[in-house]
Amino acid sequence: MMMYGLWHGINHFSKFVLTMLFLIICLLSCRHEASAALLHGRNVLLMIADDGGFEMGVYGNNRCQTPHLDALAAQSLVFSRARTSVSSCSPSRAALLSGLPSHENGLYGLHHDVHHFNSFETVRSLPMILRENGVRTGIIGKKHVGPRSVYSFDYEQTEENNSIMQVGRNITRIKLLVREFLATQNETQPFLLYVAFHDPHRCDHSNPGYGHFCDKFGNGEPGFGHIPDWKPIQYKPEDVLLPYFVPDTPAAREDVASQYTTISRLDQGARQNNLGVGLVLDEIRKAGKTEDTLIIYSSDNGISFPYGRTNMYEPGLAVPLFIKSPHDLTRRGELTDVQASLLDIVPTVLDWFDIDYPKYHILKPSQPTSLGGKSLLPFLRGDDKAESDAFFGSHAMHEVTMNYPMRSIIQGERYKLIHNLNAPGTPFPIDQDFYLSPTFLDMLNRTLNGLPLHWIKELSDYYFREEWEMFDLKEDPKECVNLHRKKKYREIFVELKEKLFMWQKSTYDPWLCYVLHMEYFWRTLKDLSALRCITGNLEDTDNYMLSDWYYM
Repeated sequence: MMMYGLWHGINHFSKFVLTMLFLIICLLSCRHEASAALLHGRNVLLMIADDGGFEMGVYGNNRCQTPHLDALAAQSLVFSRARTSVSSCSPSRAALLSGLPSHENGLYGLHHDVHHFNSFETVRSLPMILRENGVRTGIIGKKHVGPRSVYSFDYEQTEENNSIMQVGRNITRIKLLVREFLATQNETQPFLLYVAFHDPHRCDHSNPGYGHFCDKFGNGEPGFGHIPDWKPIQYKPEDVLLPYFVPDTPAAREDVASQYTTISRLDQGARQNNLGVGLVLDEIRKAGKTEDTLIIYSSDNGISFPYGRTNMYEPGLAVPLFIKSPHDLTRRGELTDVQASLLDIVPTVLDWFDIDYPKYHILKPSQPTSLGGKSLLPFLRGDDKAESDAFFGSHAMHEVTMNYPMRSIIQGERYKLIHNLNAPGTPFPIDQDFYLSPTFLDMLNRTLNGLPLHWIKELSDYYFREEWEMFDLKEDPKECVNLHRKKKYREIFVELKEKLFMWQKSTYDPWLCYVLHMEYFWRTLKDLSALRCITGNLEDTDNYMLSDWYYM
């Protein structure tokens, strides 16, 4: 009897537990469905170019034909001062999808092959957060981030299960994949579709036969394949509009002409009587999603030319950015000079879906992780009060052999400070794609033969940089004059340096240990005679101490 009573009690308790579990599951399910229902009628299309710059009409280039990008920009709020927080492919994409700078999310360099960089496994990425809140996610094109446990989409057609040439450059293939994603979409479920083009990334070392920018891929000529929706546009080198940071040489002009052809491929993909950016937006329109989809266009970093990708100079950081909202019409076609960052993408998308950023930690259990960016949606409604005062950049490396950590701050769109942690002495590394380009090989040959570069500086200055570089972007937008040694700018230098240090501290920058170590070294090494033994020149040592470390 006693055993029966005990068993009977356990049986009742088990039923109670099972009942409670069933109720909890039902509540969670209802909550998930309620969340999805709340978000119904709101979708996001995120389109990212690969090393895409400002070669389009909306940004003042009337030589490169981009009618569909220009048409989208005419329906969007266009940002003239948008930047990536890191000018390198994988780190930039990880920062974009996590909302965290590269040193905080852990993806320091390229993800693929031997480089094998990954974000910390505890990072909560945008697709992960959206999935937990009932939003379906999809990615088509270049993914280039890891680990999969952090950056997993519900629908994936990337270089991990396709040829990157097909899913990143073949606009007809991209069109069909967008159609497939939309065809399998539940009508009542919101979505985020991330279309990551591989154009206009360089092509030299991986597929040299297709041209410098893979501009011959799919052009219909024998051996190059055929992209049905693409009508190649050929540009004459003498007609291109050179940015100030590209040498004015025949080799560079030919290089830019090839780039233009690839940019036009990204832009095209549609009949000329269609509005929007090629076939991707045409598929959105055919699916009846135009009136409930937030559309964002940008690039992961600057173009692959000197001063561009992998640099903390403006040509490396500055990216195109325009956002079209189906609900906010007041600022369509306007140009805004408010400061924006790719770190703003995550808070913008979460704001669009009315989803809170989750509470969790990455490196310090007592300190919750927080987003450094802001939602850009208020700007679409004309509210410019949400503008940030400062921009911060963080770079570690591109390829695993390109260790050159840099940190930067831009305050009030005026003063910029770059900290080159490996300088002075360590040469700036040139990435493989650009090293093999006609532009850079011509620069090398001209330097070796003592010929003019027709460039804004000499290669030796580009390779060997000072530890601190400070620029007045208003007076010196080309970043040619380093101000950090000038007494006139001493207070501004100290202020920027302190703000940069505090940002690194608040984001748990591992490279901060190096900064503190060097500061301690120079503060404690006061004997100039000892320094003479190290440098061999007292006069140079005096200048170095006063200019670089006096203001610590």
